[in-house]
Amino acid sequence: MAALQKNQIHTVTIDGYSSEGLGVCRIEGQVVFVHGALRGEVCAVQILKVLKHAAFAKMAEVLTPSPERQAPDCPHFPACGGCRLRHMSYAEELRFKRQKVEDALRRIGGVEIELEAVLASGEILRYRNKSQFPVDGAGQIGFYRARSHQVIPVTDCLLQSETANVAAAAVGRYMRQYHVPGYDETKRTGLLRHVYVRTNAAGQALVCLVVNGKTLPEEAALTALLQESCPNLIGVVLNTNTANTNVILGQEYRTLWGAPELTDTLCGHRFALSPAAFYQVNRPQAERLYRKALDYAGLTGAETVLELYCGAGTITLTMAPRARQVIGAEIVPKAVENARRNAADNGIENADFFLGDAGTIAAKLAAEHLHAHVVVVDPPRKGLGKEVVTAITQIAPDRVVYISCDCATLARDVQRFKSAGYTLHKAAAVDLFPRTEHVETVALLAR
Repeated sequence: MAALQKNQIHTVTIDGYSSEGLGVCRIEGQVVFVHGALRGEVCAVQILKVLKHAAFAKMAEVLTPSPERQAPDCPHFPACGGCRLRHMSYAEELRFKRQKVEDALRRIGGVEIELEAVLASGEILRYRNKSQFPVDGAGQIGFYRARSHQVIPVTDCLLQSETANVAAAAVGRYMRQYHVPGYDETKRTGLLRHVYVRTNAAGQALVCLVVNGKTLPEEAALTALLQESCPNLIGVVLNTNTANTNVILGQEYRTLWGAPELTDTLCGHRFALSPAAFYQVNRPQAERLYRKALDYAGLTGAETVLELYCGAGTITLTMAPRARQVIGAEIVPKAVENARRNAADNGIENADFFLGDAGTIAAKLAAEHLHAHVVVVDPPRKGLGKEVVTAITQIAPDRVVYISCDCATLARDVQRFKSAGYTLHKAAAVDLFPRTEHVETVALLAR
């Protein structure tokens, strides 16, 4: 059997999708991932790279197109790394996302489970309430090319709000007018690193500028330009980040104009949100996600609920009216401040919030013999550390409600919980990120 070689052309039929949304086929028994291919298509593909156990190819020609194929509606696709799925219908995207979660739970988690129907997003354009535009050393503002940190200038991203796009363009004009250098992450020189825009359901906006320093030139002119460009702007904040890191925000904030925070309404509660506070980017879908988590929690009013990675307290406070006591833990100080104030502002008196690492807080509460009937976790993409799973199982909740933005790490943690006597009972996928390969999953584990 001849080995695959770079630049060879093969005719293939696409069988399914990888976890990133690439088409999958086999050539002479070897798995090949094909950029831009859809399930069921017959394609001529060109081999790009051959690895030990797999190969990567690009589409040379679609010989028999899928009825789910559509013309991409964004001129920056597929160069921009923000979207991976603009070549397929939304119905096919939902089928892919369901397959992605079920495959991860089976292959990594070792469990066979049929997901509930994927909760589709009502909007697949301009749904993001948080936009983070990187700036490069040439002063270009946009988004990274796929699998790189090369900035592609984007003037109108279809995932972001119009206000966010307008604010980023205004910052670009300011940079050119006052010769403000963008940040070169290789040389670690330049000033402006990111333009961060957060919007709320009322259409208001907060702009945060992440800089490699303490000040910007002509700050008054900058804030005036942003106010003129964005009539619903409520504040401009400067964030200092001088570290050699891919983490976007630093620890220091200074308000240049207006308010330092934005307020939004979610699940009937009002939340104050600093730039550092975690908040789901698709508000209507976040409400559906939290209602599903509340359903899985099975609260009767008698339970103690512990939420780890609680951010500004959105899930904790959503569960508070149905529980006897709710406790939130979060490592970001500003987010904990927001959570405590959000509880007070919403008249919720049965909520406590602690500042600290999830594993440390959980271990401390376990050592104090806290019995939480329900533990809720909404960790970052890397999932839970082994020590966090251990600490949760020492608390011995009846149920664990796990919200995940990465089904692979969810599946890994399901396996870890299984070793401690917890079984995955049900799971649902909620599409908070249309047109991208990402999907949110909520899972219920019980003893």
